[in-house]
Amino acid sequence: MHRRALLLVVAALGVGGLSACSTNDAALTVYSGRNEQLVGPLLERFADESGVDIEVRYGDSADLALLIDQEGDRTPADVFISQSPGAIGFLDGQGRLEPLRDAVLDAVPDEYRAPDGHWVGLTGRVRTLVYNTDLVSPDELPASVFDLTDERYHGRVGVAPTNGSFQDFVSVMREDFGDDVTRDWLDGLVANDARTYGNNLAIRDAVGRGEIPFGLVNHYYNERALAEDPTAPSENFFFTAGDIGSTILVTAAGILAGTAEQDAASELLEFLLAEESQEYFAGETFEYPLAAGVRPATNLPELDTITAPPADLAALGADLEATKELIEQSGLEQS
Repeated sequence: MHRRALLLVVAALGVGGLSACSTNDAALTVYSGRNEQLVGPLLERFADESGVDIEVRYGDSADLALLIDQEGDRTPADVFISQSPGAIGFLDGQGRLEPLRDAVLDAVPDEYRAPDGHWVGLTGRVRTLVYNTDLVSPDELPASVFDLTDERYHGRVGVAPTNGSFQDFVSVMREDFGDDVTRDWLDGLVANDARTYGNNLAIRDAVGRGEIPFGLVNHYYNERALAEDPTAPSENFFFTAGDIGSTILVTAAGILAGTAEQDAASELLEFLLAEESQEYFAGETFEYPLAAGVRPATNLPELDTITAPPADLAALGADLEATKELIEQSGLEQS
């Protein structure tokens, strides 16, 4: 979205978006794994409307989660916004999160929030296969993500082994299929000379310029590219119904245990799940809004039509270290 359009969307968030905070002198410290360009305008809008002062620390979600755990009861953080369900799941497993209020939890369906009520999904991201339309014909598209280890995809697929979304996806595969199947798939990618990149954006760009025909990414990277250049020779392929290749991951938020700002923290989460904020996420990032009744960008399939096996998102934090070790043992390394 261009800068002018972004400002117009953010300005629209002031319409009926937020009730007054119960204390005008409240202050929140937010640790955000989502970048400043994306969530900064929303947090500024919340501060302006509520009178709550906000200080934000931005960084990698996993690094921030580890920092919070190291800080323990002394952490200045009141709210954690995570790019990855694995990072916030780790904090939940360490007992670092407060139970959320019903007004927050009830805003999204059960499958997109923690079973113990300690975190809630903000947006959804679907794993997909981006491909170059100049290099790939429809009959070359795989039926399953497991097909990518076949000889016909030798040297033609990009992955990001150190990226949080790829690691979360591998954790889901471990949960659904076990370590042996997952190890075989990772080893198969290595044997098939899969190309490795640092992140999803690098993969999408490599596909767009024809360096590789295929890449495993989150769906919104190509949607953003097409919004900038509708003639770009790339498309998303959503795997066959029921295939784990179209796993739905979430960005998420939670409130740190022991915060003295429970009221203001809860209001912030309600604000991020309000219709105007969810529409901002959908329009700015092309991610799926998770609050009930808010529709995704018009060019995306409806979320309920993507029928990947349900992922136990709450378990991903506990699996993260073992998943990283499994990936490293396979020999997949960033180029």
